[in-house]
Amino acid sequence: MPEKIMKTYTEYFWFNTENKREYINITPQVEEVLAKSKISEGMILVSAMHITAGVYVNDHEEGIIEDIDAWVEHLAPFKRDYKHHRTGETNADAHLKSLLIHHEVVIPVTKGKLDFGPWQQVFYAEFDGQRRKRVIVKAMGE
Repeated sequence: MPEKIMKTYTEYFWFNTENKREYINITPQVEEVLAKSKISEGMILVSAMHITAGVYVNDHEEGIIEDIDAWVEHLAPFKRDYKHHRTGETNADAHLKSLLIHHEVVIPVTKGKLDFGPWQQVFYAEFDGQRRKRVIVKAMGE
């Protein structure tokens, strides 16, 4: 039996959102990276490389996206009296929202496809937009 070789493939996505908060379905782009990687078994990491953004897996349904936005705004609302704002920044709520969503996901790859459950999609969540930010996508496997 031939020895299987672990390989990796990396791409970066850049975002510059129109709004401070946006939720972008990036599943098609992640699938493109996986196809380019030629990995059939393994995993793919999707990670926001900024402390005011996140990546998550959930349903691509407008109601749940609005619910997620309301949930993070409720738990980490914008307000002027955060201690972080003493630094001159005004985005402490975006840092907290990022912690709620988290910055990365790992998705299994089986037979060359993202091995999602029903309705699962991968999203980029922006909480302090209107400036250029990036996400790393790294496929690993054989």
